[in-house]
Amino acid sequence: MHKLNETEIVAIDLFCGVGGLTYGLQSAGISVKLGVDIDPDCAHPIEHNSQANFLNADVASLDPTIVSEIFKGAPVSLLAGCAPCQPFSTYSRAAKQKHGDAAGENRNEDWRLVEHFGDLVEKVQPDLVTMENVPPLAQQPIFKRFLEKLHGYWVDWRVVECQSIGLPQTRKRLVLVASRLGPIAIPEFEKTPATVRTAIGELPKIPAGGMDPNDALHRASRLSSLNLQRIRHSKPGGTWRDWPEDLRSSCHLKDTGATYPSVYGRMKWDAPAPTITTQCFGYGNGRFGHPDQDRAISLREASMLQGFPKNYSFLPDEQNASFDKLGRLIGNAVPVTLGEVIGELFSDHVAKMRSETTRH
Repeated sequence: MHKLNETEIVAIDLFCGVGGLTYGLQSAGISVKLGVDIDPDCAHPIEHNSQANFLNADVASLDPTIVSEIFKGAPVSLLAGCAPCQPFSTYSRAAKQKHGDAAGENRNEDWRLVEHFGDLVEKVQPDLVTMENVPPLAQQPIFKRFLEKLHGYWVDWRVVECQSIGLPQTRKRLVLVASRLGPIAIPEFEKTPATVRTAIGELPKIPAGGMDPNDALHRASRLSSLNLQRIRHSKPGGTWRDWPEDLRSSCHLKDTGATYPSVYGRMKWDAPAPTITTQCFGYGNGRFGHPDQDRAISLREASMLQGFPKNYSFLPDEQNASFDKLGRLIGNAVPVTLGEVIGELFSDHVAKMRSETTRH
């Protein structure tokens, strides 16, 4: 018997990363008790920025009784997670094209985390479930098998354009919600679009290779003299075609180069940013140039474009952490804003179910 007269939703965040989903859910009033991740670097951001504890573990071998014990006595339980899907990462695809994947020998390994997430749902039977992932997952057999594991749940899923939820990014994500309490649906989101300006417009100016003395994360990677000349000729929203010909790379002159116009691009102030990736701190890795400063976006700017608050701490000593490590943690994060709207959806759902139970 669900104690729907009590409002607390107790959650566990699997594959929690640096806590974007955890922080978003908590901002919506959900009590996240535990974050689980195989990466020990995720301990600090989870425990420093939220009220959740951190468990350094592989979800593939996680004892279901750990989850069940945390959920014991909870008015409403929520199992959440974003299982990494390696087949859809840019670098994974590139590696497979280079080395070949005809035999598909690693394919089961690629999907195992989605599979294990579904296994935990089957064994624990939480009241609520949510999964956030890449849109191509919906076309894969593993997704159908995951849905089959949700027997007994009301389920809804859709691809959400993150601009529609107020995130200043052109990111698209598959969002699934499921409930044993009653019918649940993901609404059409129509929040006011956020822009690069609204997200990072008030941060102090810094040069390429420089850092804000008051914020170790607000630092930008260095630029070579050639790339400094290139960014000075780059227009917000423009392409490398705006440069003088002597600044163009030989790869730009090839036919294949024409398909990557946003590489070495600047963002536009009054538009959303592109999808923030693990390499977003590099000017040549996409449209990651600052709208008007001659540099790539800083790590802090990247995190704020992911919805994290300005004071969010990712590592104990951020000043000495590498761009690669911090870029990976920030780029792989679930956007905080997405966590918030999922949390609000579940809170509204539980309140509605409680109202209907009371009425009857």
